[in-house]
Amino acid sequence: MSDTSPDARPTSTVSDTPIRVTVLGGGSWGTTVAHLAAHNAPTMLWARDAQTVQSINDEHRNTRYLADYELHADLRATDDFAQACTDTDLLVMGVPTSAVRETAARAARHLRPWVPVVSLSKGFEEGTYLRMTQIIEQELPSRPVGVLTGPNLAKEILAGQPAAAVLAMSEFHIAERLQALFTTSIFRVFLNHDVVGCELGGALKNVYAIAAGSAEGRGLGDNSRAALLTRGLAELIELGTVMGGEPLTLAGLAGLGDLVATCMSPQSRNSRVGRELGEGRSMADILADMDQVAEGVKAAKVVRELAAHHGVHLPIAQQVYAVCWEDKNPEWASDALMRGRIGHESGTLRTSP
Repeated sequence: MSDTSPDARPTSTVSDTPIRVTVLGGGSWGTTVAHLAAHNAPTMLWARDAQTVQSINDEHRNTRYLADYELHADLRATDDFAQACTDTDLLVMGVPTSAVRETAARAARHLRPWVPVVSLSKGFEEGTYLRMTQIIEQELPSRPVGVLTGPNLAKEILAGQPAAAVLAMSEFHIAERLQALFTTSIFRVFLNHDVVGCELGGALKNVYAIAAGSAEGRGLGDNSRAALLTRGLAELIELGTVMGGEPLTLAGLAGLGDLVATCMSPQSRNSRVGRELGEGRSMADILADMDQVAEGVKAAKVVRELAAHHGVHLPIAQQVYAVCWEDKNPEWASDALMRGRIGHESGTLRTSP
């Protein structure tokens, strides 16, 4: 049920004149963010699927992905891309990573200069290894760019369960103005200046969710899963720091928080991939049955290359890559932990010179 009571609104307002928000992408998370923004500002959701547009406008539901959850009554949807990008003061990119560049380039023909752009997508561009905000900056120059990320499962938020996220932008004063747009009584948005760290945390954690899911699928216990999650966090922080993120950011909502939620939740698409791999299903069959993208599969390939480039030893990520791309049997405990190099807990990731 939508939380539309007066106390659902944040105590602070963005400005006296309502900021118009457009969210591009009719998937579960894009829809949820549009629902949150609709509490505080006129909000339009753009979706390719005409049925999704109709169900949001007529039934206040996304019947394709979130049929059991009522959306904010003021949220509107459209399939008119040009209008959605023209009539907005804030653009939120909620499309899969593979579609970010194409969508941003298309938006460039309609979006006014200096309109802020916030990314929801978690991953890397194949081939370039760019983060999503880097792609947006290339395709939509002269606009402030940021990321909204954290341990956020769409269905729990729509069910009214408390959650938190972090908003990071290249222009911090703009993030301060936009913070209230996404905040409600059950969804708290914190600010961060570290765009790189926030984005890397969300992109890297998907790889370790596959590992944790695989351990569960193989019937391994809590000890094994805890070890994988903890060592996965160490790998995430090591690579993320080398790439320019800050350790405290990677240990916060965007890193550790997102890692825990994605590894432990049965709602996680990446965790689902891991579980089914652990149960013996092939990657091709798993992906064929999914109606949304599991970003960790593609990210595993990118992370392997990034680790080699930066000289970082990531045994768990390497095993995820081998299972996803080389059809290796997912024996995480024996291969990634029990037979990996040993030594001081905080000094086993760097590759020897």
